[in-house]
Amino acid sequence: MGKYSDKNVVITGGGRGMGFALAKLLVDGGARVVITGRSQAPLDAARERLGTNAVTVRGDVAVLSDLDALADRVKGEFGTVDALFVNAGIAPLTPFESTTEKTYDELFAINVKGAYFTVQKLAPLLSTGAGVVLTTSIANVIGMPDISIYAAGKAALRSMARSLSRELLPRGIRVNAVSPGPIDTGILENTMTEGAAEEFKAQVVANIPMQRFGTLDEFASAAAFLAFDATYTTGAEFAVDGGRTQL
Repeated sequence: MGKYSDKNVVITGGGRGMGFALAKLLVDGGARVVITGRSQAPLDAARERLGTNAVTVRGDVAVLSDLDALADRVKGEFGTVDALFVNAGIAPLTPFESTTEKTYDELFAINVKGAYFTVQKLAPLLSTGAGVVLTTSIANVIGMPDISIYAAGKAALRSMARSLSRELLPRGIRVNAVSPGPIDTGILENTMTEGAAEEFKAQVVANIPMQRFGTLDEFASAAAFLAFDATYTTGAEFAVDGGRTQL
């Protein structure tokens, strides 16, 4: 029996990166997992790697009918849910002077509206004692250039962790947030030259007290801890950032 045997889990944005790492940790521990994403190819690749304990559902969290379909699928697969990880999001660069209304609306539709209604639509399926974990970011407490809309959305999620905690507490459901700093997902090497990626990483690491990027496993372990082990914690934000926002 694994640590997460008999646990039913939903992860939005679980096809790649941090969401996939979390899905793998939980499946390896015996959980059954539904993962979502907007693109089918990453979901297919994730399903192949995760095995039969994983179910994939393609959908856009910004589209409420997709969330309704997700809730119906989860109800059919699981009945009840022990942990919900609200991880789906986008993070384009948005320099203040050139940010358009379209970009603003898309960011808030996915990162904020999508998160809020993901919890609302799946809340009826959450079991007593379930954990909800929202993925925020160190950007919600540090002024950083070119991501003002993303940062504002993550700050909204931090607030949401508190208010939804109050809303769901009568049902014994905890809501917390995990706030990652720089996590090595491999995306830099896929989008930059090797030299540019190394230069960028060096600049980032210079501001991190632990002098390194975090790993996907470190993020996944922290998120899983909030959902399953932190049973006397709700409304909190757990920084996984090498001390960047704390020291």
